[in-house]
Amino acid sequence: MDSKDLSALNQLKEKISSSPDITVAFGQAAAENSKCPSSKKGGSLGQFGKGAMVPAFDKVVFNEATPIGEVQGPVSTPFGVHLILVEERNSGK
Repeated sequence: MDSKDLSALNQLKEKISSSPDITVAFGQAAAENSKCPSSKKGGSLGQFGKGAMVPAFDKVVFNEATPIGEVQGPVSTPFGVHLILVEERNSGK
């Protein structure tokens, strides 16, 4: 990913974060911009436990310091660069 792409992703993050409904804005952005199959579901990956995703993803999602309801990223994984919105966290998983 070059600096132009990273800049565009950061601009998208700011746009989502400044929306009155971050969840809706995140879903719309995912549907319009994501290349992941989850884009058809507004970027939702559903519920998953630790170890189900790549380590870079787990590090953000399961970090208790990561705020619920705030867009995180960009996060680089072998599958691309992502913005992440943690909607809830179940520590028991």
